[in-house]
Amino acid sequence: MTSSKLTIVRIHNELMGTYGDRGNADVLAYRARLRDIKVELIDISYLEDLPSSADIYLLGGAEDFAQVLSAQALIASPLKQVAERGAIVLAVCAGFQIIGNTFSANAQSHAGIGLIDVDSRAPQGPHPVRSVGEVRAYSHTIGVELTGFENHAGHTLLGDGVESLGVIKSGFGNGDAIHEGAVVGNIFGTYLHGPVLARNPEFADLLLERATGANLPQLEASENELAATYAHWRRCAS
Repeated sequence: MTSSKLTIVRIHNELMGTYGDRGNADVLAYRARLRDIKVELIDISYLEDLPSSADIYLLGGAEDFAQVLSAQALIASPLKQVAERGAIVLAVCAGFQIIGNTFSANAQSHAGIGLIDVDSRAPQGPHPVRSVGEVRAYSHTIGVELTGFENHAGHTLLGDGVESLGVIKSGFGNGDAIHEGAVVGNIFGTYLHGPVLARNPEFADLLLERATGANLPQLEASENELAATYAHWRRCAS
């Protein structure tokens, strides 16, 4: 951690919070505090400067217009330098597309931030299919099967040296029904909503361990971690 507390930045929630992905920050804060880790949670609007010394940065999903506004603001921000120093970045859906090289929005191609070598484009053909529904994908990075809900029209292609976050068991994932998301170092992209960290607490704990540089103590065995984490998020969201 950069200080005596863990600092989590929720980026452009007024733009990139369409599908409840703001809950990922609440879940991280909740599971950190269960282990007596102090947390500072910062919301940054697209009109504000992005802090460069935080530990975890989160991006969520959005519609096309909001996605373009967010991307334009982030290209001029220090997010790329933040990622290069090893901070955790979790980007979901539209956020996942933004952190790549290019993405499609409003029937046009737009420049991304270039944190990872992926390119997202609109589906091809006369009858493009939107990816909607439940997803199951096994993640070798985390060592568990991830679940989530997808709702997107983009197809994301992974560049050389970029691993998928998961291998699809059911659903579309990156649009090819093979790969789900991407991971490069401490940068994670995914199409999974839910929020993904509420539905997959092991994923949340992996991010916390990487951010703190410590092996986290297990939570009480009597606690149903998934139910408790999801219930906490619902309370925060209500």
